[in-house]
Amino acid sequence: MQPKNLAFGGGAAQSAVNPFVLLIVLILGVLILTKPRDKAISLFLFPAMLIPMIDQVLVLGGVHFPMIRVLLLFGIARMIRAKATGESVIFTGGMTRLDKTVILFMLVTFVNGLLLWRDTGYLVKELGEIYTVFGTYFLMRYLIRDNDDSEKAIRALFYIAVIVAAIMTYEQATGRNPYALLGGAKADFYGALLVREDRLRAVAGFGHALLAGTFGAIVMPLFVSLWLKDKKNLKLAATGLIACAIIVWASASSTPMLAYAGGLMALCMWPLRELMRPIRWGIVITLVTLHMVMKSPVWQLIDRMSIVGGSSGYHRYQLVDQCIRHFSDWWLYGVKDTGAWGWDMWDTANQYVSIADSTGLLPFILFIAILTYGFKYVVAARKAAVGNKNMQLYYWALGCALFANAIGFFGISYWDQTMVVWYTFLAIIGAAYLTVSATASVPAVSTATAPAQTPAPALISPPRPAYVPKASTATSYGRMITGRFSPRSTTTK
Repeated sequence: MQPKNLAFGGGAAQSAVNPFVLLIVLILGVLILTKPRDKAISLFLFPAMLIPMIDQVLVLGGVHFPMIRVLLLFGIARMIRAKATGESVIFTGGMTRLDKTVILFMLVTFVNGLLLWRDTGYLVKELGEIYTVFGTYFLMRYLIRDNDDSEKAIRALFYIAVIVAAIMTYEQATGRNPYALLGGAKADFYGALLVREDRLRAVAGFGHALLAGTFGAIVMPLFVSLWLKDKKNLKLAATGLIACAIIVWASASSTPMLAYAGGLMALCMWPLRELMRPIRWGIVITLVTLHMVMKSPVWQLIDRMSIVGGSSGYHRYQLVDQCIRHFSDWWLYGVKDTGAWGWDMWDTANQYVSIADSTGLLPFILFIAILTYGFKYVVAARKAAVGNKNMQLYYWALGCALFANAIGFFGISYWDQTMVVWYTFLAIIGAAYLTVSATASVPAVSTATAPAQTPAPALISPPRPAYVPKASTATSYGRMITGRFSPRSTTTK
């Protein structure tokens, strides 16, 4: 049965925010507005990730303002000021295809939802979602402009991961979540830990243990990327690996473990980078062959991916299976209720299925396009970094983080502060692509000094008598041939 709090108009009926938390958010908001741009990255990420989105909520006129939306007010004000004063542009390097796809995805999702529900409550809810998503993505695209800014964002995520790992370790050791002390709208949820097969599932400040564990899995390759970029970051990478492993373990969930393992496996594929195309086609051919010889559809393999006892692999398999079987129900602009498709089918704990079922085929295609452009951009960045193996490894690790996200999407949909990490990561990919594009578009200018050449001695000709042409009736014809040599372009397309 679908919980009643998921209906439109649900959530906190009144403000439920700790005054101390609100004070911190307002102070950090002012700093975001006034501090240098590179400092604002961590000033936004720390509160956006560590303050529970579903718990600390300010209700004004029936409209819910989680603390991230309060922070975004200051971030948007900063962007407007920068645009008005001509200080900088929001989309550094111009809008990429990835930017346009993200924007189009949200707009089509919004329109399809309106066509499906035609409800005022849905309109209010989706306006809030658009504000959160666009505000987060635009702000991170504005703040993260190059690889140096990306490194600052990754370092901020590193310290956040260490804090989350410490909190989840405390939960496992004591059976209590310190976030319950904040007394927010979900204090009861944080006060009673989730249990599966007599094992605690720590959540820290996230909306569910799955989301907490998935956070640790998808940021792990980012920490490794800093070490691959600069060997001085070895301690950071090693600590990050341990912190992420603790987060994944403490969540006691299969999806984070599979995403973590997928990220590690992708990192180990570096020696086979030139063979990835035949490997991908080999995987496709293998899946098609299995689908033809198996009694069940090939996506039934999802049911066999359970690692932790009590995992709901069968539920994930049924989500995909029922989504395919009911294609005619949702393809246009989604379906209102999937609960009639089977037991617990209302719980679309799969990003791909959730988008398809709730908004239709076109948003699903656009979401796949976001992933596709993400992989294309990191591949383009890696190929452009010819001669710099450290940067090639860095871009490869970014692709591994994207792959970990793609795996995680099979087991959960991002609906809490995890989506802040997702849109921050997309901004990091955009910065990587624009950095190498700007470098490639500027021709290299040699600074080497050409050796001085000794001028050839002038030839002294002996004097000769002046030439006096003879009268002649013959007509003299001559032809001058001019040509121009155009060097072949060396720009790789």
